[in-house]
Formats: sequence, structure tokens, C-alpha cells
Amino acid sequence: MSKVENIKKAADLLYAASTSGQACEPIRTLLDEGDLDAAYKVQEINTKRGLEAGRRLVGRKIGLTSKAVQNQLGVGQPDYGMLFADMARTEAEEVKLSDILQPKVEAEIAFILKHDLENPDLTMADIFQAIDYAVAAIEIVGSRVKNWDIKITDTIADNASSGLYVLGSSPKKLSDFDPRLCGMVMENKGEPVSVGAGAACLGSPLNATLWLAKVMAKAGFPMRAGDTILSGALGPMVAVKPGDVFDVKISGLGRVSAFFSE
Repeated sequence: MSKVENIKKAADLLYAASTSGQACEPIRTLLDEGDLDAAYKVQEINTKRGLEAGRRLVGRKIGLTSKAVQNQLGVGQPDYGMLFADMARTEAEEVKLSDILQPKVEAEIAFILKHDLENPDLTMADIFQAIDYAVAAIEIVGSRVKNWDIKITDTIADNASSGLYVLGSSPKKLSDFDPRLCGMVMENKGEPVSVGAGAACLGSPLNATLWLAKVMAKAGFPMRAGDTILSGALGPMVAVKPGDVFDVKISGLGRVSAFFSE
């Protein structure tokens, strides 16, 4: 098959996995090793499918912000995926395990924008000006690939292994806390399961946000006012079991929780 046909086949396999609830084999065998452009084309095909089906794009997520995870997958930069409105959950609602394949959770800082970020030549000052507020967040990542058997092209093609997310309800301005120095503790039913800090996310979640905004502007899909940015994990991700109750506390920013069905 041609490269174009292989990209389409990879997109079809991932889409079928997402709609059937049956994970597929890794799709990296259909793409050239390390061909990130092809992997993003796979992601784009399924993004367009979602938009054509009436899904609403509300932001982006940044993945692979940990240097350890980058080294594990053999890459030197983060990746990104799309956030749709139907991926959002509130703290008050039970997360159904049937809604996501092979779920794991990560504690993150979410930024909500008040200005568009259209210029590819952005600076950190532009990011400061564009962010309206931040909240604590739990990203519920998932994989349409069996047993999380992923390399970089698998996860990019699979919308950066995105799933669902929960935002906290205590918005803070950037002047109220330090995204780089804030500490994070995630507990499951009162037991600590993940700890970290803002510096674990590319040195600062703001660095990750600047990277994303520049990449999106250059790609012609700039971030818009009102968009949510999940800026990357502050500590190790944790596998989810039925009945789990996760509570995340981020110093200076507040807390957020998520509970899962039995």
C-alpha cells in the first residue's frame, strides 16, 4: 500500500477501536519509524471525523512533557492532541469506565485562554497576557492500542492517548501562584499514589504552553480565546481500577477530584 493508504488504514483502525471499545494492534507498523508528520496526519483524519460528526473542539492537550518519558520513547519534544467538549467531566459525576479504554490518570495544570494566539513568533510575555486563569485538572488518558504497547507514532496518531478530563472549580490568576514551583500530591482513597511539581513539566507548565501555542500557530490551527490547555503531567500517571477515587492537590492552585464506576 502507498503511504497515503497506510495513513488512512491507521486512522480507520484507531477510529474503529474508539467506537467499538476493542483496542487494536499498534499502528506503527503502517508508518515509517519516527515519521511524526504521518502520525499527525492520522490524528487529523480522526479529528475531522469528530468535527463532521458534530463534536466541538474546546482546546488541546500536551503530552510527553517529562524528560524521562521522552527518553523512553526516543523523542526530544512533547506531542499534542485535541480536546473535544464531550471529553469533559465534572467533579460531581461518576466517570464510567466504559467511556474510555485502558484508563490512567495524570495530575495537571489547565490554562484557559482569554486571547487568541495566532502569531507563530510567540514569546512567554504573549502567554502571560493570553492566559485568563488556571485550575487544577485530572487528565484521564486512554489508549486505543492494546496493552498500551505504544511508541511515539502510536500515541501521536491516537490523539496523544487522550481520553477524558476533569477541571477543578477554583480558578486562579497566574499572579496568585507559581506554576513552576507548585507541588502536587495525588491520592486514591486517601493513599498517596503520585507526587510531583510544576518543574517536572518541561521545567514549567508555561514552557509547555508556549511550545504548544507556537506549534499550533505554525500549523494553521491557532489556539483561541476560551480554549482549555492541559499543560502536561506534574508526576507519574497511575492506572485506574473500578471504584477508584482520585483527589489531586496542587499548592497554591487548589484541588480536583475524579471518581470511577465500579
